[in-house]
Amino acid sequence: MSGLVPARLSGPDVVRVGLAGLRARPARVVLSALGIAIGIATMVAVIGISASSKEDLLRRLDRLGTNLLTAEPGDTLFGERARLPRGSAAMVARIGPVTAVGATGTVDATVRRTDRIPAEITHGIGVAAASQELLGTLGATVRQGTWLNAATARYPGVVLGAEAARRLGLDRPGGRVWIGGRWFTVLGVLNAAELAPEIDRSALVGWEAAERYLGFDGHPTRLYERSTDASVADVRAVLARTVNPENPEEVEVSRPSDALEAKAAAAGAFTGLLLGLGAVALLVGGVGVANTMVISVLERRREIGLRRSLGATRGQVRVQFLAESLLLSALGGAAGTVLGAAVTAGFALYRGWPPVVPPWALGGALAATLAIGTAAGLYPAMRAARLSPTAALATV
Repeated sequence: MSGLVPARLSGPDVVRVGLAGLRARPARVVLSALGIAIGIATMVAVIGISASSKEDLLRRLDRLGTNLLTAEPGDTLFGERARLPRGSAAMVARIGPVTAVGATGTVDATVRRTDRIPAEITHGIGVAAASQELLGTLGATVRQGTWLNAATARYPGVVLGAEAARRLGLDRPGGRVWIGGRWFTVLGVLNAAELAPEIDRSALVGWEAAERYLGFDGHPTRLYERSTDASVADVRAVLARTVNPENPEEVEVSRPSDALEAKAAAAGAFTGLLLGLGAVALLVGGVGVANTMVISVLERRREIGLRRSLGATRGQVRVQFLAESLLLSALGGAAGTVLGAAVTAGFALYRGWPPVVPPWALGGALAATLAIGTAAGLYPAMRAARLSPTAALATV
């Protein structure tokens, strides 16, 4: 005569049994799932916000271009500030792959709203001579008015950077500002120049006007050049020697887009810290689930004993409690994923970024949820399976 064969639990049966156990204690289930939800939401939101910020940065770099290089004077052998040659902009323009060159030169003057304001109150605004090619080289745009041209660059006219205009209280052309002991007419106001923030804090006058009215010596203090994307590295290698052939070591060459990339790297480090905090929250949630399952085993000893006496095997009891733990974690994980995605979308739209939640983040949240559920439910499930029917039914 063949031995008795225990009944098998199908997948739907396991889910139904697990859900029945959770429905019996709804308040405790919600509180336990909340810990998992907070951890998952934190991790998804951190990854999503970081990815949205990175996507915005990449779009900005695509729009602004990474082919802009700057050259400015460094220090001489004796520690003094070097000077760029007068004709350095023209020499740079003769480099084959270079498509545009602009220049600015620092002017020893202050800009004030009126001549009644003390000279020492500058509001952090500098005065600079600007070549007519500067605007096109930077890819900057005029918000109000016009840019310098062959006519206006010779007379006392000025174009204000975005921040300079804000600090002076001038948002449109036609007004006047006091520069170097005389009035200059505001010709235009620029939009923010993302790759050249120093332009935003500057009052820009024509090269010829700066020499005629403000005592400018004609030496540029910063050159901006654009070349083809494929030749940026080659141009960078020869730029210092082209700007100052006699003393190339006195020229400092940089790429403004590197600052944006460095900013993204710094944000990535901060993202790692926040992910660590999210992992801690998820771990705490997992401990809460484990605690709930252990208490559940203690409270349901009679139920376990009854099931065992009716023919349930140790494996089936183990699967039941493990299924409850997984379902509890899955409930918290699903809620956390939705919450994290919603937070990402809301914050990204508030900042004007494209909302991005990487698929791998959602997959990672699912994997973390299953791992936490398995780890939290394994010990309680094994403990429940070890209970003998007689001992469990004898529990009062």
